[in-house]
Amino acid sequence: MDYKAQVTNSILSVLNDELSSAEVYEKLEKPKTLAMGDLAFPAFSLAKVFHKAPNAIAQDLVEKIDQSSYEKVEAKGAYLNFFLDKGNFSNEILNEVLEEGSAYGQNDSGKGGNVPIDMSSPNIAKPISMGHLRSTVIGNSIAKLLVKNGYHPIKDNHLGDWGTQFGKLIVAYKKWGNEEDVKKDPINNLVKYYVKFHKEDKEHPELDDEARETFKKLEDGNEEEVFLWKWFRKVSLESFNKIYEKLGVTFDTYNGEAFYNDKMDEGIQILKDKGLLVESQGAQVVKLDKYNLNPALILKSDGATLYITRDIATAIYRDRTYKPAMNLYVVGAEQTYYFQQLKAVLLEMGLPSAENLHHIPFGLITVNGKKLSTRSGRIILLDEVLDDAIDLAKKQIEAKNPDLPNKDEVAKEVGVGAIIFGDLKNERTNNIDFVLEDQLRFEGETGPYVQYSHARAESILRKAGDIDLHGANKQLDDPAAWETVTALKDFPDVVKSACKDFEPSEIAKYALRLAKSFNKYYAHSKILVEDDQLAARLSLVKAVSIVLKESLNLLGVKAPDAM
Repeated sequence: MDYKAQVTNSILSVLNDELSSAEVYEKLEKPKTLAMGDLAFPAFSLAKVFHKAPNAIAQDLVEKIDQSSYEKVEAKGAYLNFFLDKGNFSNEILNEVLEEGSAYGQNDSGKGGNVPIDMSSPNIAKPISMGHLRSTVIGNSIAKLLVKNGYHPIKDNHLGDWGTQFGKLIVAYKKWGNEEDVKKDPINNLVKYYVKFHKEDKEHPELDDEARETFKKLEDGNEEEVFLWKWFRKVSLESFNKIYEKLGVTFDTYNGEAFYNDKMDEGIQILKDKGLLVESQGAQVVKLDKYNLNPALILKSDGATLYITRDIATAIYRDRTYKPAMNLYVVGAEQTYYFQQLKAVLLEMGLPSAENLHHIPFGLITVNGKKLSTRSGRIILLDEVLDDAIDLAKKQIEAKNPDLPNKDEVAKEVGVGAIIFGDLKNERTNNIDFVLEDQLRFEGETGPYVQYSHARAESILRKAGDIDLHGANKQLDDPAAWETVTALKDFPDVVKSACKDFEPSEIAKYALRLAKSFNKYYAHSKILVEDDQLAARLSLVKAVSIVLKESLNLLGVKAPDAM
């Protein structure tokens, strides 16, 4: 039931068309604490109508409202505070959660619309470092939120598998590499060659010319360069997929930059046909004055293409292939201006999906305050961090629950989950400084804390044994349970809001709030007592388990039943 609608109707019943139903509904607020009620209506908006102080209006209205369907309604200052009937409310919410299970909060807002998500996008022949974590886990969570809201996401790992860096890498491999080393440890050796190239070219700038010539050979299809490029790409993907498997992240397509290399001419031709491409100092640009943006450089003076040339081709391909409801690019905040230019160019081209192109920016991840960089060799490998997290989780599980039968599996779920949750609990535009030990704590605002809360709920249900909750009276009048019951009610709204804002942190913060309220309830209430409210209390525990598990799922985190 929509309790905001119930309160709206109660208020409208004592007004004489001074406000519309929509106006009353919009003005309803959630008080800061449950002691002030469950919903509140501010009377300020009626002061001009009734020519009275808001406090007096609130007092008049509270005397006229039928309170029979509420626990109470009271006037506090300029507010009407509504306290919902705890028994009926809890019965409805708990029945709804238990009947719908993991589908609780599911809606059809997206009407099945396709949403390509450009995410993760590591560069071939470079390791997946901590720097790739954010795009990967934010994109994955947004995809899950889109499904929950009725969309059809298409996760596109737009690989960096083309460009002059491959000229550098091939030159470096030929000068300092060998086949046996690459076969033994492909990524670490390839990146070692790449780093060495950038150290050497400071003293020997002619290396850059050699790299450009080598990349030109690759573009022209020279057999040796193409063979090495394909080999580097193959071993890189094999390495990447081991890490994605550990993270529990899958993709629908791996179309990288090379895929669009022969598709750029169409976009350039459209720009020419529309008279948008103009010469500037020998280069070809699109002027974007009406968007208050600098001209977008499309072709260099030597005719070479750029990232934007490929991204235009990508947008045309996705538009034609998917007819997208939205196009999402989960890329760092430092690229914000670039995506403003890209969107403006696509709008000028008249691409149908351009209006719904959204850049989903996120802040930097640093380690001990330092930005990560492949070129300088300051890399922290994501795979190693995940392994360290799993090891640390296993030590903590062995200390807490040495007899747990599936320790290795749970340690992986807790360790990896801690890294994902530790990222996603932050608003995505914030910068993060990573400290492994902080993420793995079993108390505080961490993934393991939420997972442990879910496992605690499951433990209570196991101890309770086989009690049929279907059809049981779920009216809870225990004030200690009220915060948890109202938190359960909020979940569907949080699901909608997190999707609309492309903000997984809203789900993570909700999961922490629900876990905290449940643990407070557990600490102050005897749940497994044989009385007439046992089924209602167990229904609450079951509902908490369902919603915590689904909240974690929306973040891409597992929820073990025991820890």
